[in-house]
Amino acid sequence: MKKTTPTIAAERQYVIEKEKFVPVSEYFGEDTFNDEMMKEKLPKDTFRKLMEAINEDKTLDAETANIVAHAMKEWALEKGATHFAHWFQPMTGITAEKHDAFADPCGPGAVIERFSGKQLVQGEPDASSFPSGGIRATFEARGYTAWDMSSPAFIKRNGISTTLCIPTAFISYTGQALDKKTPLLRSIRALNNSAVNMLKLLGAKNVTKVHSNLGPEQEYFLIDMDYYYKRQDLVLGGRTVVGAPPAKGQELEDQYFGSIKERISSYMHDVEEELFKLGIPAKTRHNEVAPSQYEIAPVYEEANIAVDHNQLVMDTLKYVARKHRLAALLHEKPFAKINGSGKHVNWSLSDNHDNNLLNPGQTPQDSIQFLVFLIATVRAVYKHADILRAAVASYGNDHRLGANEAPPAIISVFLGEQLTQILSNIEKGT
Repeated sequence: MKKTTPTIAAERQYVIEKEKFVPVSEYFGEDTFNDEMMKEKLPKDTFRKLMEAINEDKTLDAETANIVAHAMKEWALEKGATHFAHWFQPMTGITAEKHDAFADPCGPGAVIERFSGKQLVQGEPDASSFPSGGIRATFEARGYTAWDMSSPAFIKRNGISTTLCIPTAFISYTGQALDKKTPLLRSIRALNNSAVNMLKLLGAKNVTKVHSNLGPEQEYFLIDMDYYYKRQDLVLGGRTVVGAPPAKGQELEDQYFGSIKERISSYMHDVEEELFKLGIPAKTRHNEVAPSQYEIAPVYEEANIAVDHNQLVMDTLKYVARKHRLAALLHEKPFAKINGSGKHVNWSLSDNHDNNLLNPGQTPQDSIQFLVFLIATVRAVYKHADILRAAVASYGNDHRLGANEAPPAIISVFLGEQLTQILSNIEKGT
C-alpha cells in the first residue's frame, strides 16, 4: 500500500496496490505446524504416537519427542526461522517469550542447527519477575515451561526476524500454575471427565471425549498514528484520561454495521491474511457501535486453541496497524461517553462425534441430555459465580462494566421464555 504523508492525516491519500488474488484455502495454516504438516513431515509411527498423546493425554517418550523436534526444526528453517521460543501466558494479560538460537557450536569456529526433544518439551525461564498472586516468594526464581501438544507451534515474523513459537504452560518448581493456560488445561480435563461420565450414564456409550469450544470475539478501536502520538495518555495507558466529547458520537447509531471505509477495509484485509496464515479461522468483520470501533470474530475452536489464537489476533491487530499508520487500541474503555470494547466469549460443549451438547433441538423439553447439561451449566454459574467474575476482573474491564453499556458488573443467566418455562414445569412436576 503506497501512501503520501501530508501533515494533516485527513488529507492523506491511500492508494491500494491490487495484488493477485490467492484463495484462502491455498495458504490457510501455512505458518503452523498443524496436523496436516505433522503428517507430512513425521514418520507414520511417530505421527500416530503423537496423536495418541494429544487425544488421550498420554506422555510422549523421549525418542518420539526427539523425532518431532527434528522435524519441527527442519520445517522452521524452511520458513526462515533462526530462533525458537517457548510462548506462554503469564498473569499479565499478554504473552511472553524468550528466544534461543537453533545455532549450536559443533567445533572451533563452526555451528550447526540443533533442536532436541528436551528443548521442545521443557524450558526453564526465570519466573521471579512474573506475577504469581502471592503464591510464592520472589526469591524462588525457578520456573518451567512445558510444551502444550494440543496447540500447534507457529511461525512468528517481526521485521526481518523469524521465530518458531511453541505454545507452553508455565509452572513453578513445585507445580503451581504461574500462567493462565495451566488452569484452563486443568479445567478442560476436569470438564471432559465429568461430561463423559454423565453421557455414559445417559446411555451414550460410544462417547470418549467432550470438548470445550470457544469463539472469542475481539473489539478494538483504530485511530491515526499521528493523532495517537499527540496523546500521551493513549501512548502510556492505552486510554484517554482527559478530553472533550466529540461533536458527533454514537447517538445516531449509524456506525454499527455501517459501510466500512476504504482505509479500514484494507487494514482488515491485511489482518485477516496474517491470521489465515496462522490457521486462525477469522470469519466476521464489521463496524461496532462507537466511532472508529470495529470487531473481528472467529469460528468456534477447541477452547485451548481459541485462547491462544485470541492472543495472536490481538498481536496481529497491533502489528498490522503500524503498517497502515494506525494505532489499534485494545483497552476495554479507551474513551469516555462512548462504548468500550468487549471480548464476548461464545462457549459450548461437543462430544467426539461433533454433537453440540447445548443444542436444544426442535423439542428441548423431550431431550434429557440437553436438559441435564443445561441445568448443570446454570448450576455451575450459580455455584461458581465468584470464580467466573474474578476470571474477567481487571482494572480495564471493571472500568468498562456497568453504567449504560450492555454488560452489567454482575454474573447472571438469561435462558429466554421457552427454556425458563420448561425448567419451571420440571420444578413443579407438570
